[in-house]
Amino acid sequence: MNTIKGEKQIWLHLPMLILTAVSVLPFLLLVISSVSDEGSILRQGYTFFPDKFGLEAYRYLWNHSEQLARAYGVTVFITIVGTASSLLITAMLAYPMSRQDMPWRNATAFFVFFTLLFNGGLTPTYLIYVQYFDIKNTILALIVPGLLMSGFNVLLMRTFFMTTIPPALIEAAQIDGAGEFKIFWRIILPLSMPIVATVGLIQTIIYWNDWFNGMIYVTDSRLFSIQNILNRMLTDIQFLSESKFSSQLGEAAASLPSTTVKMAIAVVGVLPIMALYPFFQKYLVKGITIGAVKG
Repeated sequence: MNTIKGEKQIWLHLPMLILTAVSVLPFLLLVISSVSDEGSILRQGYTFFPDKFGLEAYRYLWNHSEQLARAYGVTVFITIVGTASSLLITAMLAYPMSRQDMPWRNATAFFVFFTLLFNGGLTPTYLIYVQYFDIKNTILALIVPGLLMSGFNVLLMRTFFMTTIPPALIEAAQIDGAGEFKIFWRIILPLSMPIVATVGLIQTIIYWNDWFNGMIYVTDSRLFSIQNILNRMLTDIQFLSESKFSSQLGEAAASLPSTTVKMAIAVVGVLPIMALYPFFQKYLVKGITIGAVKG
């Protein structure tokens, strides 16, 4: 009996093991490729078992460590400030929309969710932020445009509040004399940690990986995020590799580990987020399930 049960467990776990391998192996290949010798990759291609290892790619990045450290600081700042601001704005908009007694509730929901389908376009958005809000080459250019609030996140939070916070709890708090702000801050938010963590993780990943705002609104190198720095390094390496203007550029390109440095740059960019993800995983699954399925 125990043998049959054990065999069933193996078959039940087999699909999960396959999915885990499909998820983990590409990242493992990425890390191995980043510490492989440049010539080994050119001969063998990307492989789990290169015939020679090397750290030339990381030495190249270490030579730019000052730029990378400043870019990491910028990225950490905009990720923390942007995520906290986004969570506060999103929750303060989603909670009233979840209340049946909110005036103009449907009209507000329409304006929020309309942005999921349509936007003003890149050129009008750029002109408004640059000419009217004057955020070009400021830290706000990396926080505000397109990232501060998402209609999708508002939808997730509103659905969570509607399906998990009983109206009787809010009425009881009102009878006890609690105001709306106190109810929101002392009762609603503590009971909504799964969806707060879920939206927080989504926003953290979005802010961490964002390079578009930096490319559009920032030309001051002191404000470059880590993604902008890595993107510029890749562009510079590609330019040197394809340059035919002088023999000096050709020699410089030949000395660069152009293939492995791409892998090293990807590792540097993704590693902090991968280290953070396990701490939010249980909240992410619960928040997505409750917030999305019943919408």
